[in-house]
Amino acid sequence: MKLFTSAALLAAVLALAACSNPRGGMTDGTGPDNGIATTALGDPSDPTSIAHFNQRVGDRVHFVVDSSDLTGEAQSILRAQAAWLERNSQYQVLIEGHADERGTREYNVALGARRADAVQRFLVNQGVQSGRIRTVSYGKERPVEACPEQRCWDQNRRSVTVVSR
Repeated sequence: MKLFTSAALLAAVLALAACSNPRGGMTDGTGPDNGIATTALGDPSDPTSIAHFNQRVGDRVHFVVDSSDLTGEAQSILRAQAAWLERNSQYQVLIEGHADERGTREYNVALGARRADAVQRFLVNQGVQSGRIRTVSYGKERPVEACPEQRCWDQNRRSVTVVSR
């Protein structure tokens, strides 16, 4: 019986080890594990790349509690997004609306939708063609970090502008 228990434990440890990603998270897609390729986003130093948009322009804006009003900082980021999108008309945009984990699912989906709509209206008012923009609300279903602390809630109250071809 003791041999059977030891063998079962060894098998479980080996199975878990086979599932691990020692590099943790996303890879460059060139390794043997064929992880998610981040090189498809382009070079951040290329001003026409998605990586440049995400890292240098900024792909997200944050909101205060229970609000879809754009802060001054959010408006500044969105002006930069609009300028980049005008220079790079080959891209389409999906605006994701998110909320923190507090409140009901229904309330947070509606709040996320209002946040995504506010971003869309702002970008359109800045000259981005409305036909290039779609919106979706994830409410509280896709947190950046899930924890019952203010720092997490602050990160999760956001809108993310996802750029694609």
